[in-house]
Amino acid sequence: MPASESPQPPPGPPFDAELVARLRAGDEAAFEQLVRDHGGRLLATARRFLRNEEDARDAVQEAFLSSFKNLKRFEGNSRFSTWLHRILINASLMKLRSKRRKPEISLESLLPRFKEDGHLYDPPGRWSEAAVSIALKREMQQLIRDRIEDLPEIYRTVLLLRDIEGYNTAETAEILDVTTNAVKLRLHRARQALKRLLDPQFQGQSLQ
Repeated sequence: MPASESPQPPPGPPFDAELVARLRAGDEAAFEQLVRDHGGRLLATARRFLRNEEDARDAVQEAFLSSFKNLKRFEGNSRFSTWLHRILINASLMKLRSKRRKPEISLESLLPRFKEDGHLYDPPGRWSEAAVSIALKREMQQLIRDRIEDLPEIYRTVLLLRDIEGYNTAETAEILDVTTNAVKLRLHRARQALKRLLDPQFQGQSLQ
């Protein structure tokens, strides 16, 4: 899963500055426009993090309320949609941390193990030439999402931010309040673990 080094939050509509000015002036119609313009994209993002419809909708509502209360902190250095997207992600992460998730698998069981001579125990199978294209097929997307959900939260979150939401390493570190080295290490381990989880489906797939 290649990651983009450029942030790829959902693009916002034009005239962000005009909308922000109206929101700061207390224009109720502007708030309705904010929800109308951004609600669908934010809900799609929240669903990827929370996987529960009620929680996802709550996170979106919290993000809108938080953005409205903190408009004075928006300095215009980025698109308003990007700023709003980050608020939504933080709201989703806080909700995740406040809830008990299903038991997580051990990441160590999915990472490569080496013998004393340097050779691998249980070498991972080599994916066929068709595996990458198969992974992109629509019918496989639910499987991939389910396997990402199986990862421990700290690894799943980094994978979502970097490979799904498209934030770069520095931005991911800022959102998670960790070092860039921690992001790189977690992402590497998460990708390894995800590949191992997907191996049974992708090994031996032949060209169609």
